[in-house]
Amino acid sequence: MTQKNKMKKYGSLFMATALLTGALAGCNTDEDTSSSGGSGNSASGDVIKIGANLELSGGVASYGSSIGDGAKLAIEEINAAGGIDGKQLELITVDNKSENSEATTAAIRLAEKEQVVAMLAPATSGNALATVEIANKYKVPIVTGSGTAPNVTVNDNGSVNEFAFRTCFIDPFQGTVAANFATKDLGAKNVAIYADNASDYAKGLAASFKETVLANGGTVVAEEAYVAKDVDFKSTLTNIKGKNPDFVFIPGYYEEVGLIVKQARDLGIDVPLMGADGWDSPTLIDLAGAKALNNTYITNHYSSEDPDASIQKFVEAFKGKYKEAPNAFHALGYDSIYFIVDAIKRVDGDITGEAIQKQLAATKDLSLITGTFTVDEFHNPVKSATVLEFVDGKQQFNSKVNP
Repeated sequence: MTQKNKMKKYGSLFMATALLTGALAGCNTDEDTSSSGGSGNSASGDVIKIGANLELSGGVASYGSSIGDGAKLAIEEINAAGGIDGKQLELITVDNKSENSEATTAAIRLAEKEQVVAMLAPATSGNALATVEIANKYKVPIVTGSGTAPNVTVNDNGSVNEFAFRTCFIDPFQGTVAANFATKDLGAKNVAIYADNASDYAKGLAASFKETVLANGGTVVAEEAYVAKDVDFKSTLTNIKGKNPDFVFIPGYYEEVGLIVKQARDLGIDVPLMGADGWDSPTLIDLAGAKALNNTYITNHYSSEDPDASIQKFVEAFKGKYKEAPNAFHALGYDSIYFIVDAIKRVDGDITGEAIQKQLAATKDLSLITGTFTVDEFHNPVKSATVLEFVDGKQQFNSKVNP
């Protein structure tokens, strides 16, 4: 999921980089210099420290908190089963407040002061991007559960960020799945796109959706944009309605999307609406209303309604701890810990950040809650996506789509 500040077109990332330079200069001690070389931080004694750099407050606290809850359940299960060769896992969590600069500061603290050997990276792509340079400097691998922007792991020049990984699929895949579902499963011919024009997450999804719709013989009859923090969408929704689309794609985050869905239905737009994993928050239902969400769909990483036995075992364990059904961010946080732990278990010798990084990159056919995946050369998991439908305010499993 990409940055809720709507990533400020990565201008905020440049600001974070500037702040990073100053922060590193201020924190550069002799100890810092030694930790930035060698093989990275290493586990010592009977504890293996894993960091969690998450949005626990601020605009996308729902995402980060959910990932954190899933991670805690995984840590508890692994420790209860004896840990890793008798070593217990310790999860050290820092709140990045849903801000790029705070994410950078949190990453420095976890790598330098806490000496973690791996980190859960922030939930949003913008925040995750702000931690990549730290991961590379300290040779501490980061794993984002929901940072779906391609450039979290791969730079614009095609080079791979060596210490950055993810357990989610990337935005172009979601956009393609949504377009195929719209045109092939629902039979849509004339579609509209309504996206946040300040969000690379939304723009990336919109681009891949449009490309696939056109390739499938469909027509994009309207393309409209909104701006983060808007609350009145009636004017642009009226423009969309005037084009008579039979389907509307709305890639964005739950805070705006909830209002968009409600206002669209109030204006009489009753065609199917669809988004992606950015819709996945209980707050969406509060904002839109259960009735307005009928006949809407999202692409997501998993469904708690999936009948798969391993998924249902996870759902029951999560309900037992938190008294609620787990959403996709819970599952991604849970899977991110098991992804890291699987890599640690395959380390031959000292458990260092660099050794873990090599095993993360070598991961093949790892079966997790959100799918069985192999890490590709760009540090992305190759796995299936799930299409969910909202029915009376609840997500229902519709179908699973393979890559």
